[in-house]
Amino acid sequence: MRILALEPYYGGSHKAFLDGWARRSRHEWTVLHLPASKWKWRMRHAAITFADEVNTRLEQGEKWDALFCSDMLNLAEFLGLADAHVRALPAIAYFHENQLTYPDRHPKERDHHFALTNLTTCLAATRVWFNSAYHLDTFTAALPTFLRRMPDYRPLSAVDQIRQKAAVHPPGVGDFPPRDPRRKGPLRILWAARWEHDKNPDDFFEALKLLKEQSVKFRVSVIGQQFEETPPVFAWAHEHFRDEIQRWGFQESRDQYVATLLDADVIVSTGNHEFFGIGVVEGIAAGTWPLLPRRLTYPEILPDEEAGDTSRFFYDGSVRELVRKLVDIANRVEGGTLWANCPGGLAQTATRFSWDSLAPQMDDALAALV
Repeated sequence: MRILALEPYYGGSHKAFLDGWARRSRHEWTVLHLPASKWKWRMRHAAITFADEVNTRLEQGEKWDALFCSDMLNLAEFLGLADAHVRALPAIAYFHENQLTYPDRHPKERDHHFALTNLTTCLAATRVWFNSAYHLDTFTAALPTFLRRMPDYRPLSAVDQIRQKAAVHPPGVGDFPPRDPRRKGPLRILWAARWEHDKNPDDFFEALKLLKEQSVKFRVSVIGQQFEETPPVFAWAHEHFRDEIQRWGFQESRDQYVATLLDADVIVSTGNHEFFGIGVVEGIAAGTWPLLPRRLTYPEILPDEEAGDTSRFFYDGSVRELVRKLVDIANRVEGGTLWANCPGGLAQTATRFSWDSLAPQMDDALAALV
C-alpha cells in the first residue's frame, strides 16, 4: 500500500512516531512535513500548504491508497482543498495531543477554535487513533461540556460518532543497547520531560531538596525540550544542585539521549499532565526503574499484571511519598539489590511498546481500511 502522511509539526514525539513507524512499515510512505515551530500558525495554514503540494504531486502522476495525518492538521479543511482522488482515500487522524484538554496556564485566553479544529478533524477522518486510552477517554469526556457552551446548534451527536471510529494505538520506542555494568557511585536520578509547568518540576526539585537535607547522596540529570519561557524553578535548581548535576538541558543527539537513559538508575515523573509518556516508556526500555505518580496514563503503561504487583513503581503523587521511595531506591542501589525482586526488569512493557511489536499491528489496521 502507498500511504500519504501529512505532519504539520515535524518535531519531538510527532517526528519520532512518524519516522519510527515508516522505517519499519511494510507499506510505502510519502511523508510531507513542516518544521516544528509556531504551532498555532501550523494548525491554521498547513491544510492550504499541503493541499497545494499534494495536488501538484497528483498532476505529476503520484497516487496513494490511504491518508495519515496528526491532530495538528485541519483535516476537513485539507480535504475540501484537495483533489477528488485524495478526498476519496480512507483517512486516519492520529492524536498525540488535543487542544481541548491540553493544559493552559491562562484558560481565559484559550482559543477554542483549535478545539473545534480537532473536532472537525475527527469527524472528517475514517478512523481516529489516540496514543492512550486515557487520552481518548478524557477528550471524549470533555467534549460534551465544551459543546454545551455553544449558544445553539450544539453537535452533541459528534461525541458518539468519534467514539465509534476511535481506537488506541500507542507510539513505539526503538531498541536500546544492553546496559554496561553499573559504575560505582550514588543513586543516579533522571527527569526527562518538557520544561513546562504541567510537568510539575517544582515537586521534583522539592523532593531533591529534601533528599539533600537528609544527606542522601545522589546525582541528577534533568533533560527535555525547552521553550522561550522556562519555569523559574529550573534556574534555582541549576544553582542549588550544582554539585549533584550530571547532565542538564536538551540532549542534542539521539546518542546523547540514549547514553543518559542507560546511565540512570531511576526515571522520575511528577507530571500533572501526560497524554502518553514516551520519555518514561523509553526509560523503561533502557532499563531504568520508573517512579511514577499513580495517575494519568501511567497505570495504563504499567498494568498490575506486569511483573506481578507494580506498586513498587508508583507513589501517591505527594512529595513526601516520592522522597520516601527515592530513599528506599538509593539504599537498594547501594546494596546492589535494586532489581532483586524483578530480575528481568520490565521486559514485557519494553516488548509491548517496541516498534517491532507495534508497527505490524498498525500496518494491519491501515490495510483493513482499504
